[in-house]
Amino acid sequence: MTSLLFQPTEAAYSTSSNTPIQYTPVSDRSEDESGPPIRPPLGSLTVKTQFNADGDDCDDGYESYEDAEEKPNSASTEFPKYTAIEEKQIVKRFDRCLVSFLALLYLLSFLDRSNIGNAKIAGMADDLHLSSSQYEWLLTAFYITYILFEWMTLMYRLVPPHIYISLCVCGWGLVACFQSLATSFETLVLLRALLGVAEAAFGPGVPFYLSLFYKREELAFRNGLFISAAPLASSFASSLAWVIVKMSGNGPIAPWRTLFLVEGFPSVIVAVFAWILIPDSPGSAWFLGPRQRMVAEMRMEESKPAHHEPRRGKFNWKEVRNTLVDPKSYLAAFMFFSCNVAFSSMPVFLPTIITDMGYSSVTSQALSAPPFLFAFVVVLITAYISDRNRKRSPYLIMHALISSASYLIIALSGYFHTHLPTTAHTLIRYLCVYPATAGFFSAITLIMTWTMDNRVAKEGKGASIAIMNIIGQCGPLLGTRLYPSVDRPWYIRGMATCSFFMAVVAVLAFVLRVILLRARRTIEQKGDEMEMERAGGGEESEVLMGGRNGRRHVEEKFTYII
Repeated sequence: MTSLLFQPTEAAYSTSSNTPIQYTPVSDRSEDESGPPIRPPLGSLTVKTQFNADGDDCDDGYESYEDAEEKPNSASTEFPKYTAIEEKQIVKRFDRCLVSFLALLYLLSFLDRSNIGNAKIAGMADDLHLSSSQYEWLLTAFYITYILFEWMTLMYRLVPPHIYISLCVCGWGLVACFQSLATSFETLVLLRALLGVAEAAFGPGVPFYLSLFYKREELAFRNGLFISAAPLASSFASSLAWVIVKMSGNGPIAPWRTLFLVEGFPSVIVAVFAWILIPDSPGSAWFLGPRQRMVAEMRMEESKPAHHEPRRGKFNWKEVRNTLVDPKSYLAAFMFFSCNVAFSSMPVFLPTIITDMGYSSVTSQALSAPPFLFAFVVVLITAYISDRNRKRSPYLIMHALISSASYLIIALSGYFHTHLPTTAHTLIRYLCVYPATAGFFSAITLIMTWTMDNRVAKEGKGASIAIMNIIGQCGPLLGTRLYPSVDRPWYIRGMATCSFFMAVVAVLAFVLRVILLRARRTIEQKGDEMEMERAGGGEESEVLMGGRNGRRHVEEKFTYII
């Protein structure tokens, strides 16, 4: 076989480069064949404008991104290659421009959700004549609507994210500001319910949204960056509340009203930037160049079996059904439920708990910040190590047990307070808040990541998050009622309950770990029959994705992260 050289037309030489253009098609015609040369079909011509010094072909040109999308089934050699350095640069861009902005949005949402605890001791309970039961209903109303609207996680797949997220941010910002105008319990409970609707539409779906930009082994740290905004928001809320109470104590507006207004209005402003800055997909990220956008799309397509994705624009309901009948989805959901009992209660009750330790309102606002700042650092370290080692369950079990033990010590110190000096049991209770909060914040991060780790299709990830939140967000219905005023100042029952549920998290994580390890042993036993090779070691199990009608049909390999 030989190549046929075509003389290009005069227009073919009209280029900014001084190097002539040469067409080098691949022809199946032999030298002995007669007749005029036939122009090869479109796609078999390669335009070359540069050659290396040795005369070898140097095809470093890139196809356009649109062309790549039009030919999803073409050979891999037709796609441009990318280097590890390029990929690393893209991930860093996503970290700086996407994850940091989403973390800011979550900080604002958690700030507007949890600042009611600071407002309570800043005068809200007295001005609105709220009983302990009414305050608990204010907390519960938020989570009732938060649960009912968990299905909106799937909206990330149906509505352009930059429109959807910006509307959510603007919505909760306006509602948070309107809380400053409340004059009765009924008005405030309605606003808290509306706040739950707006935040349910945003926060639970963000880990799924991030899975569109990051590979599985990169996701825990990015979820950690996002979730860590929650303890940071709690720390910031306490510090800001301390400043507001100090500065507006004698002002024309009650400090708690100023608190709601100052902490809610920034969300309305940031919503405008969300519309502009949030990308809908890796290929539309404004902070990436054309080449980087193409590589960002390619790296995500290569990280999962292609046959699990339906044609572009089609919603894969089969993956949703598979997720609904998978027991692992419900193990993760009940882990999330148990962890949420503590996650939903401590941030809103800690200022009150510290006040009941004997500190003033202003001092309690200040002392509420350090435990959450400590949790912020621990969450980031845990998520980073978890991604680096590609393990979830060991760190999840460890943090759940540490948090459970800390809650238990707080409960026991309150139960045996008569046998301890006042200074001793106060110090023990306060110091144990640090590992308790760091434990459940870290556990929440790992549970959310682990839930999506073992899903391939986007719809499967979204459905798993929806199941996890629908069941898991019922935990706050219990958590928001753990610290009634009748249990003050020790709150033994609430602390013991949190200790129990964090221990349940550790047990369920161990059960899920055993299930995945058994799956690995089963696959190893059938490895020869299913024609499968081990792709990794440690705590990963390999399964074949594919197979139809009972026939051996090896298509792709998927690796569980344990």
